[in-house]
Amino acid sequence: MLMSTRPAASGSGAGPERSREDRDLFVRYHHEGDAHARDQLVERFLPLARQLARRYQRASEPLDDLLQVASLGLIKAIDRFDPEREIAFSSYAVPTILGEIKRYFRDRTWAVRVPRDLQELTLRVDRAVGELSEELRRQPSVKEIGAALGADQEEVLEALQAGGAYRAVSFDAPRAGGDDDVATIADSVGVQEDGFDRAEERATLQSLMATVTPRERDVLRMRFEQDMTQAEIGAIIGVSQMQVSRIIRQAISRLRAAADAPPAAGPG
Repeated sequence: MLMSTRPAASGSGAGPERSREDRDLFVRYHHEGDAHARDQLVERFLPLARQLARRYQRASEPLDDLLQVASLGLIKAIDRFDPEREIAFSSYAVPTILGEIKRYFRDRTWAVRVPRDLQELTLRVDRAVGELSEELRRQPSVKEIGAALGADQEEVLEALQAGGAYRAVSFDAPRAGGDDDVATIADSVGVQEDGFDRAEERATLQSLMATVTPRERDVLRMRFEQDMTQAEIGAIIGVSQMQVSRIIRQAISRLRAAADAPPAAGPG
């Protein structure tokens, strides 16, 4: 790991001369406040930031965004580095840049919040899938992914499922493929639900039914719920068909009056 991230891997010259130049720039920046030295350090190590950004590139994330995040991590590393420490700056900068990239994936690019360890495993699984697909020339199995990462298959499956939380898609987005009459995602997953309106009407009718007599309620229920004729209702309650018609008219008139009446004012 250290060999792959030494200054030589950043695309610029390596060796004692380069190390002395880097150290001089850090001394000038941290001890003398030389802003130009800071700019030179950013320019020297920017290839390292690009290399790390490309390592974490994924199809759904623009490379330009990752480059900006990696560059920010590089600047933080330059600002925090102690030139008196006997280590190469690249060895210090790599974890700082990678931490910034992982934080970006963890905090800003997930549409639905999932546990941090699961987010990190999802990123590792995503990267392993890309590498194995290129190596095997096919889509890797869950078992192969788990073996490459040292994770069990249940963890891999959970990470693959969590990957669906990475991006949210609007219901108004056009639906790719499928029937021509289904224009958006919402058209394919939902229908117009009128049950809420019926529930409201049922609650209103229940309160209105309290304004009629029990006999009128029974007649209305037999006529409109059980779809019985007036003659059948009359035979049950022992009255003529004409009387049943009169009961229905009186009950409906009472219901209409109660529905049109203004609501009673509350106490106070």
